[in-house]
Amino acid sequence: MQLAQTFGQNVRRLRLDRGLTLEALADEVGLAYTYVGQIERGQRNPTLGVVEKIAAALGADAIDLLRPAS
Repeated sequence: MQLAQTFGQNVRRLRLDRGLTLEALADEVGLAYTYVGQIERGQRNPTLGVVEKIAAALGADAIDLLRPAS
């Protein structure tokens, strides 16, 4: 699996676990919800800065979002 897909799946899983909508997460990190949706689907390669912002918004370590779910 590609890293972008792994990251996107982890973002979606944590977002749903925390009861956040796509729009709420996007607002919190200052990104368009369409862009965050593309990240979740593995269609975009976010910058490290975006990875850090999303991780902070989800209360996760950035490195954990890049690891395949076990």
